[in-house]
Amino acid sequence: VQLQASGGGLVQAGGSLRLSCAASGSISRINAMRWYRQAPGKQRELVAAITYGGSTNYYAGSVKGRFTISRDNAKNTVYLQMNNLEPEDTAVYYCNEDIRTSGDLLFRAYWGQGTLVTVSS
Repeated sequence: VQLQASGGGLVQAGGSLRLSCAASGSISRINAMRWYRQAPGKQRELVAAITYGGSTNYYAGSVKGRFTISRDNAKNTVYLQMNNLEPEDTAVYYCNEDIRTSGDLLFRAYWGQGTLVTVSS
């Protein structure tokens, strides 16, 4: 299983970006999908999470109202729409997913490689 994150880049404060993370491989089912971020010198933090059906979402307080997490189960892809970006949002963003592969009974956690978001003031 591989997770490929994309969509990062350089944007001015107040701008928007949309991150994507596509999972590939022998996937039977993906339960929770999450986005984390890690800023220089800081610990990795959970930004947003979404359940399989999308009915329950979580957002960190610092991004609530500005970021929206969504998923397309047919494409095994999770998105993070980031609006009204602030310099404090500058970080490497990682996707993290609970995946059960074909023939496996257990869900295992997988990480994407990270995509850099830089917000200039």
